Amino acid sequence: MNDLAPLLTPEGRALLDDVRGTAPADELTVATRLRREHPAELVSAALGQARLRQRAVAKFGAEDAERMFFTPNGVEQSTRASVAAYRAGRLKSMGVTSVADLCCGIGGDAIALARAGIRVLAVDRDPLTAAAARANADALGLAGLIDVREADVTEVDTASYDAVFVDPARRGGRGRIFDPEAYSPPLSWAVQAALRAPHAALKVAPGIPHEAVPAQAEAEWISDGGDVKEAVLWFGGTAPGGVRATLLPGPRTLPGRGLPDPEVRSVGRYLYEPDGAVIRAHLVAEVAQEVEGGLVDATIAYVTSDALHASPYATAYEITDRLPFNVKKLKALLREREVGILTVKKRGSAVEPEELRRKALPKPQGPNAVTVFLTRVAGAPTMLLGHPA
Repeated sequence: MNDLAPLLTPEGRALLDDVRGTAPADELTVATRLRREHPAELVSAALGQARLRQRAVAKFGAEDAERMFFTPNGVEQSTRASVAAYRAGRLKSMGVTSVADLCCGIGGDAIALARAGIRVLAVDRDPLTAAAARANADALGLAGLIDVREADVTEVDTASYDAVFVDPARRGGRGRIFDPEAYSPPLSWAVQAALRAPHAALKVAPGIPHEAVPAQAEAEWISDGGDVKEAVLWFGGTAPGGVRATLLPGPRTLPGRGLPDPEVRSVGRYLYEPDGAVIRAHLVAEVAQEVEGGLVDATIAYVTSDALHASPYATAYEITDRLPFNVKKLKALLREREVGILTVKKRGSAVEPEELRRKALPKPQGPNAVTVFLTRVAGAPTMLLGHPA
């Protein structure tokens, strides 16, 4: 599909309504029926768009996804709606009323910004992607706030806007791009664009090295439902050099306080598994202080404590057993305790959780559940057994 225009016609829209919710197994039957009355290419395009909309529900929700238009890359690379809404809300709280959204993709972030009441210039150099962004602004009733422009972002004048938002492409022909200077456009260009604006937010991969974060920026790692989604570099109206982890829904934000690394201590009654955003932001020390704990190993982001503390930034488990890594001993213990549900987590172990689950519990029997942590304690391969506290 190289042109959305046919799908935007009355015939195309009627076809989209007709194929909504078509299951993959039914596509051939549906296509055969529809091609008796409609051009084959248009039918194929409608079915392709229906597939993309089904995939997009996880990011945009069914109500929006069923009205929007997508490209394959657009579905893959667009921001989850909850994350985009949080970021738009933060810009709104800074007093931002207009944003130049550079590398806008199919318009996910522009939509969130417009719904926050912010006027948006959405720019993308790919004609089909820009067309999708324009169609989405219209489909969601936001065309009055979103001006979509097909252009090279490096040639766009953003001087009249309160803020710049840049979401560089981080995928190439060989998959994910990990070097920020290999982004399109490069991170260095995006930083310069940010420094010229009163406010700016740059979306980057959550795996960005801390040393690659510019000194002028505040770095924020964001997770949604426990999954780390992105990192954002903020400029203007923030604390340069600051670090924070934000967990959605909520939001709940843990700011960095510059604490030293926690001390290593013996395994206590409770084990805390910090949220991924906390770990990426290097804020495990903040969690350890909150729960009065220390690390099980100097290189492992598991915190242990003798006390149970409710924390939104870590999940607590009560530890019942500590064993050296030994599959036979684990298997015997699980059988003795009539375990039928085994959850395996790992950090600092080369063993694959599914492999251990298969060997230790080949025939699940019994009503009880156990969580096993494969990790290192004081440098030694260890199994910690427990359950959510």
